[in-house]
Amino acid sequence: RRSLTSLPARVLAGVLSAYGIGLARLCVLRQETLEIGLKNGQMAHIRKRLDRLSAAATSELVKQGVLGANVIIKKRLYLKYAGTDIAEPVNFSKIDVMRAAFEAVHRKRYGFTIPKKELIVETLEAEVIARSENQIRRTSDNKPCTATAVALRPVIFDGLEYKTAVYRFEDLTPEVKFDGPAIIAGQLATTVVEPGWQLRMVEDGVIRLRRVTPRKTKISIGTKCDPVMLEIFNNLFISIAEQMGFTLQNTALSVNIKERLDFSCALFDSKGHLIANAPHVPVHLGSMSESVRSVISNKKEVMMPGDVFALNAPYNGGTHLPDVTVITPVFDKSGSEILFYLGSRGHQADIGGITPGSMPPVSRSIEEEGVVIDNFKLVKRGSFQEQEFRVLLGGGKYPARNPDQNIADIKAQIAANETGVSEIRRMIDHFGLATVQAYMEHVQMNAEEAVRKLINILEPGEFVCALDNNSAVKVRVIVDRDTRTAKIDFTGTSGQCSTNFNAPLAVCRAAVLYVFRTLVSAEIPMNEGCLKPLELIVPEGSMLNPRYPAAVVAGNVETSQAITDALYGALGIMAGAQGTMNNITFGNESYQYYETICGGSGAGVFRGVGFNGADAVQTHMTNSRLTDPEVLESRFPVLVEKFEIRDGSGGAGKWRGGNGVRRRLRFEESMSLSILSGRRKIAPHGQAGGCSGSLGRNWIEHVDGTRKSLQGCVSVDVSPGDVFEVETPGGGGFGKK
Repeated sequence: RRSLTSLPARVLAGVLSAYGIGLARLCVLRQETLEIGLKNGQMAHIRKRLDRLSAAATSELVKQGVLGANVIIKKRLYLKYAGTDIAEPVNFSKIDVMRAAFEAVHRKRYGFTIPKKELIVETLEAEVIARSENQIRRTSDNKPCTATAVALRPVIFDGLEYKTAVYRFEDLTPEVKFDGPAIIAGQLATTVVEPGWQLRMVEDGVIRLRRVTPRKTKISIGTKCDPVMLEIFNNLFISIAEQMGFTLQNTALSVNIKERLDFSCALFDSKGHLIANAPHVPVHLGSMSESVRSVISNKKEVMMPGDVFALNAPYNGGTHLPDVTVITPVFDKSGSEILFYLGSRGHQADIGGITPGSMPPVSRSIEEEGVVIDNFKLVKRGSFQEQEFRVLLGGGKYPARNPDQNIADIKAQIAANETGVSEIRRMIDHFGLATVQAYMEHVQMNAEEAVRKLINILEPGEFVCALDNNSAVKVRVIVDRDTRTAKIDFTGTSGQCSTNFNAPLAVCRAAVLYVFRTLVSAEIPMNEGCLKPLELIVPEGSMLNPRYPAAVVAGNVETSQAITDALYGALGIMAGAQGTMNNITFGNESYQYYETICGGSGAGVFRGVGFNGADAVQTHMTNSRLTDPEVLESRFPVLVEKFEIRDGSGGAGKWRGGNGVRRRLRFEESMSLSILSGRRKIAPHGQAGGCSGSLGRNWIEHVDGTRKSLQGCVSVDVSPGDVFEVETPGGGGFGKK
């Protein structure tokens, strides 16, 4: 947009005219970067620089044969809150007018404002627009505001036939206006004005359309379940969560969320029941409803329109501390009744704790794993509580190391929820509230029926999945075909651990929901209905239902994998996957990074169809990706020296297990490296006579060439030149070869 052309305007007009194209207008845009506060003392300086930009752009147009008197000049500032990255354009005016305009845009896009926060001018912009001679002539002709149709044609709109006037664009005089239906035929385009819309030709030759008759916004389809509309609503609800995810990815700051996609978004009804989610991270999605219900239980009486809440407390609806959930209630138009909730969960790159990255391998209590956020009001009636949140992040024995990054990602989650609010309101405007609420019930009932049908073909069974730390997950699946229900009994699972492999009950619930949803062949959103035919028995005080203040950071990422392997094993469907997320964190006071590394999935047989395991995939309860090497190496002082499939690591069998990977990272700065991994002692199991997958391995290669093998869960210091290498496990095979 710096300049549309280097040809003189008159020459360009002649060239275009030879092809039957009229030149509407020519513009030149000039920008200049600036980083100063929007203050009274700076306004004269800003105005002077804008005038200089305007003069330069005007001069360029004059050189191209356009008279200076025939131009329109628009001046803008790109503003942002101090400490943020994304600036929004506003027209240059008085400070209070510009702040109000900026805050209106910010509130609409992100769901909050920060009233006392300093505004920064990031960019100055001057746009100079020259009208074509034809526009100028038409403007100065002083003809009456009339238009004469050249024809009448029958045109069908929404199934009804209208006699529609046809006009030529060049015959339209300034300020002429008329209601549709109409057709405007021009050299560049044909414009259709539909019934209910009004056309106005403004002075600069631009057609402007506005609706003058209210649209019939609600489609009366009733509240009774219709199979076609059920499928439509399934996809509409999923689409809301997907749109939230796009917003979160695009506005987040950390590599962890923006590149690795370690986040999840979902829609909940007024009771906190999961309605639909995007295909994000399973361990997030199945457990997030517990977070929503915690907020409802603790804060519903004090909720107001414009409020937003955050939590990560594992013993009050959370999973582990790095996963921070942001929850936004959606009120009715009167602001008196809560209709829905939107939730987004993002894995923070660091939330404090005894090691950078907040995934300490040797934590023994919640306090050592970071800052606990328990139903904190992030946004109060539209105002972001930044100072209060900073105090919270800086509190505790082991505070967050990078609160600026935390706040940036939390703001992105608030913005994601606001996208969901806008989408659900648009759905209500289109279908009506009663219909939307009815189909929220219908999609849950449909999911419930899908799981009941599944139960009819499942065989009961039990399985014990042993972990490297001498603990085990034991599960028994009892099928009742008469009632089409199943009991999932974890009695016999190891008791609460002294390590951090304890999984909050919400994690166990998420794993069960994930397994049964994956066995349903129908394309339905994973929601609360999937759990209604299932009864969970999880003994209190076990490693799947621990008591405060037990450490839980590995329960979310490692023990959850053991739960899914145990369930598939009990059902006789699938051999063990790699059984770990291979959690790697490294950092210091300047950098914090976390990644999970893919491995092999298990082979299996379901509904009579056998399948091999997949190579190099994130299995079961994780669904994040690895950061691209170019991004990782540009943001952190590391080099990716190797990343390859580990051939032969999958278990043999009639159907073979998937292969793991080999990854090699070289450090360029001194850092703390933490590994939280499993399947380094006990291999992923084979099933039905299939062989086990290969064990995983971790080691350090020092700059002097010496190598040191590392345990599955350990923290070490690394120096410049040291290399960390990991081999991830392969999946188990299924059936005798």
